[in-house]
Amino acid sequence: MSIDWAEINAKLPYEKTPEEKERRMAMFNQFDPNGNGILSLAEVDKAMRDVLAIDDLFDAKPAIMRAFQIAKNCTKSNRSDGHGDDYIEKREFRYFLLSLRQYFEYFVAFERIDEGGDRRVNLEEFIAAKDKVEAWVGPVDDMEAEFAKIDANGGGQILFDEFCNWAIGKALDLDDDEE
Repeated sequence: MSIDWAEINAKLPYEKTPEEKERRMAMFNQFDPNGNGILSLAEVDKAMRDVLAIDDLFDAKPAIMRAFQIAKNCTKSNRSDGHGDDYIEKREFRYFLLSLRQYFEYFVAFERIDEGGDRRVNLEEFIAAKDKVEAWVGPVDDMEAEFAKIDANGGGQILFDEFCNWAIGKALDLDDDEE
């Protein structure tokens, strides 16, 4: 999977500058076709395809879902209609874009390990990816023990959510992304 990181970074205005804020607010309005000031997961998913128009990002559904969930829960809603906590509000949109960029990086790393393409990483795949993993997180002395730590539910497979929790703790950083 060859990713155009420059394009992704250019299309995700999450920096705290006046210019990026202006772009972000315009983008939020494009994501919010009914103008109600909140974004559902369906609206976000559609906008990933129609507004951002980056196929690799659109196809990374687990990354989109994680970014959506974390962003909608980052603040308590002040909306009187009771719908805000289930959706992304304008004040949470920057955090969504920032999270999307980070979770997409984790998704790309996960896909590079998942040789079977089944969105799960087994022990053999993890051990075979030792050089990649160490390039991203530093030395790992015992790959089997590390696998067991990541496999939080003990199912014998690393799921994307488990991988993300580990990647955050290890400050995973792909060597080919542009930050």
